Amino acid sequence: MDITGNTVFIPGATSGIGLALARALRDKGNTVIVGGRRSERFEQLAAEGFGTVRVDTADPASIEQAAKEVLQAYPRLNVLVTMAGIMRAEDWTRPEGFLATAESVITTNVLGPIRLIAAFIDHLRSQDDATIVTVSSGLASVPLKVTPTYNASKAAIHMLSESIRLQYAGTSVKVVELVPPSVQTELMPGQQDNEHAMPLDEFIAETMALLESQPDAKEIQTERVKFLRNAEIRGDYDHVVTVLNATDPHADK
Repeated sequence: MDITGNTVFIPGATSGIGLALARALRDKGNTVIVGGRRSERFEQLAAEGFGTVRVDTADPASIEQAAKEVLQAYPRLNVLVTMAGIMRAEDWTRPEGFLATAESVITTNVLGPIRLIAAFIDHLRSQDDATIVTVSSGLASVPLKVTPTYNASKAAIHMLSESIRLQYAGTSVKVVELVPPSVQTELMPGQQDNEHAMPLDEFIAETMALLESQPDAKEIQTERVKFLRNAEIRGDYDHVVTVLNATDPHADK
């Protein structure tokens, strides 16, 4: 992926990793459209030079409407970053403790990216050089006890990325999987202050450097996430599971 001269749509970019990535891409000379539900933030984002569009990635009709608005206003769109996602704690020892939460996580984290890709793929395939950036997690490879469905949703995104990359081979569309570690954002309560999480500015700086130095990369993995991502390859999976769940402040909840 060339990190300059693109027109990029990032749904789920009104805060956290999405917003930080949007700013970094804008600073590299890309036109960036930010999507999200928090329309009260759009005025400030527009003042920063972003295009804005309201989109709820849990709502198929909202995705369809946002796609129409984005493509009408930005016909040169060639990068879609399926950033929007939620992370929720669940108690699977009680049906009433997890079912509704699990369903909402799957709707946002799995159906959301699928629906976004479906809404934009015909347009992206018409571009000379296009990229779909999916967002999985280190938790796709090693489970955090307290977030079973989130872990599963990110494992699904990893395999989805691997699979559609095969289908798009020979076309103008590349698929790049961004694999974040735990990052200091508000994804989970208290995560922004978690000393074991990667500072957001460090994550974005390393991610941008990797995108720039590895334009043909299939996965973007910071050094921090490799502890999780490569656990099975190294043969220390059980040890990594133990360490992860002993150090994460949410693991005993």
